[in-house]
Amino acid sequence: MRSLPQAGEEIPRLEKEPIGKLQLLHYAGASGDDNLIHVDVETARAAALPGVIAHGMLSMGFLGQLLTDWAGAGAVRSIAVRFSRMVRLGDRLGCRGVVREVREEAGGALIRLLVYAENQEGQRVTEGDAEVFLRD
Repeated sequence: MRSLPQAGEEIPRLEKEPIGKLQLLHYAGASGDDNLIHVDVETARAAALPGVIAHGMLSMGFLGQLLTDWAGAGAVRSIAVRFSRMVRLGDRLGCRGVVREVREEAGGALIRLLVYAENQEGQRVTEGDAEVFLRD
């Protein structure tokens, strides 16, 4: 088994490219969320938004990528998040994870983490809790 992380340790960060309109169009198609506030500026403004905003679940997906990049495919047991700020076109998201608890179990270790995505201004846009299981 690889060496286990310690509580308080940060896992390797994931930096994403700026959010683009084509990415939002692709995500809308893949997710089935075709609400026009995610792709059409006029619709977004009519809904009292400052412009097009990204799907909240997109940033959650980035956090899932952070976890699988670190722990491997199939290691993520759970992830639950809250969306605290809008993600706009051009935003650059950085995804972070901090180990909260390590519990050794038969066959490996259960790791509980704080996970969050922040924009280029350091504002958390999505934050939550995750569990991964690292096998022996």
